[in-house]
Amino acid sequence: MKSMRYYIPTVVTLGLAAAALWHGPIAQLDHYHDFADQQTLLGIPHFGDVVSNIGFALVAIIGWINLAPARNEAALRDSWPGYRLFLIGLLLTAFGSTYYHLAPDNSRLVWDRLPIALACGGLLSGVWSDVRQKRCNLLSAILGLLAIFSVAWWHYTEQSSAGDLRPYLLLQVLPIILIPLWQWLYDRSKAERISFAWALVLYVVAKVAEVNDHQIAAWLGGGLTGHTLKHLLATLAAATIVMRLVHRLPDDGPSTASRHGLCRGVASSGPVC
Repeated sequence: MKSMRYYIPTVVTLGLAAAALWHGPIAQLDHYHDFADQQTLLGIPHFGDVVSNIGFALVAIIGWINLAPARNEAALRDSWPGYRLFLIGLLLTAFGSTYYHLAPDNSRLVWDRLPIALACGGLLSGVWSDVRQKRCNLLSAILGLLAIFSVAWWHYTEQSSAGDLRPYLLLQVLPIILIPLWQWLYDRSKAERISFAWALVLYVVAKVAEVNDHQIAAWLGGGLTGHTLKHLLATLAAATIVMRLVHRLPDDGPSTASRHGLCRGVASSGPVC
């Protein structure tokens, strides 16, 4: 009989969903689009917030080059649909966030939040597949649709002057809680658990930097704002996950020759990562 502890993730998920329903709508912060980065450089407005998105594209492309050829390897075969969605979401984040930060408003924010939600759904699906050793095609499709719904719901309710971020925020919170819980329950390797833990910690710190955008800019004399720092830390979190996925491939896998290229590519991006 299956141990009761394996139902903990389901209970946690249902509990968070119930808490969100009980709490009621969560509105977007006032003056959300009033970012600290008001610098125009090389003709690019909000230069730091815009250019810092390059890192997302670099990590997504390097990850795809290393992982896609190995998608039929045992270490990646079942979980590839999830990690594929994660990489696609990461790449689209670079474009969507750039588009948004060039002229921040709610209509553009849709294209910033949508790929982030897709990346979160893909990561959840990929890790679930890893720990359960099951194919995640269906779960990836479901989470992809839920990601789209979460942003569409916020946009619809925002137009009614009663914006509700609950589904979107829930999709961002679940990976932070469920991934380490799954990896503990199903006894994933210590190296994998540490790598994902570092990535999740970096992402949490990135969200803290986002909330303290203006304060961080003031502390650092305006050279670096909290939202730009958020992009850099989130990029490093994504790079940590991608590097771990690459390193667990067999030595004779099709992407072996490019592993050192991954490390050099991430390192050469300097402050972006």
